[in-house]
Amino acid sequence: MKIFVINPGSTSTKIALFEDEKCLWTDTQRYDVDVIQRFETVMDQEGFRCNEIMKALDSKGVRPGEFSAVVGRGGLMKPIQGGTYGVNDRMLEDLINMTYGAHASNLGAPLAARFAAAAGNVPAFIVDPVVVDEMVDEARLSGLPEIPRISIFHALNQKSAARRAAADMKKPLAECNFVVAHMGGGVSVGAHKGGRVIDVNNALDGEGPMSPERSGSLPVGGLIDLCFDGRHTLGEIQKRINGKGGLAAHLGTSDLREVEKRVAANDPQAALVFEALALQIAKEIGSCAAVLKGAVDAVVLTGGLAFSDRLCERISNRAAFAGPFLRYPGEDEMQTLAESALRVLRKEEPLGEYV
Repeated sequence: MKIFVINPGSTSTKIALFEDEKCLWTDTQRYDVDVIQRFETVMDQEGFRCNEIMKALDSKGVRPGEFSAVVGRGGLMKPIQGGTYGVNDRMLEDLINMTYGAHASNLGAPLAARFAAAAGNVPAFIVDPVVVDEMVDEARLSGLPEIPRISIFHALNQKSAARRAAADMKKPLAECNFVVAHMGGGVSVGAHKGGRVIDVNNALDGEGPMSPERSGSLPVGGLIDLCFDGRHTLGEIQKRINGKGGLAAHLGTSDLREVEKRVAANDPQAALVFEALALQIAKEIGSCAAVLKGAVDAVVLTGGLAFSDRLCERISNRAAFAGPFLRYPGEDEMQTLAESALRVLRKEEPLGEYV
């Protein structure tokens, strides 16, 4: 079966064609910022991106009629259980109207639907969007009833890493308990119980460890003072939390490789911030181990920062009590999307319905 994969980002669209599990080719279209800024909303970009994708297919001599299914990255929708979902009218309505927020990932399902129709109405899917919510009820409460905790995290890569860990341990995923730490531009750490993420930090909106460009949890009193000091707009505060926080705020760079170079050059501030990053991730791992009552089969480190030997060593040294560590650097989103579609097509996994 040939699976066509579409993964839209803020200034790029990644596409790939798979034959069963084998990737035949990948292509990344990058767009100038001034081109993207011509569109009033992210959803207005759909026609433009569709045309660019078609140009790439033409250049490779590929026609949509070859596709057995099309799968796109999931966007901001209402909270759903993890899994693979068929693209339907209700989903498209919520994404196109940006009912739950605006993000480039919202384009994944509409683009998948377009190319599935062009292929002769083959199935169109999305997989494990960031709004996957499997939290237990007690994990939803904060200290204020009007501010519940919300599940927004790197569900696609976390769940993929958990499946990979279960396979490597030769155990059914339904019998495994993992703490999975996705470490990238944002950091999310989830407590996985039998394949369900029963607790996780909101990696988008100021919860959990700091990351290269996000602040993570902040002292509440200090944040309130910052909000009301008269020197910052709402937009500026939001940008400090997500975009200019974490390593970027402390060191002026969100590149961990640059930070490690400074540490190697005996920069004391870089060394301090690096240790703080490791400490905060290790603390979140320990918290998730407590959610699982200490019954942890493995702690899984994944995402781009997991390429750092130094960081992974610091984290594992601090959180060694939580369980053995497994490490899967990077995030192979295209492979994960294709494999998820294949499991549904092969009847190995049920298809979810967005209602």
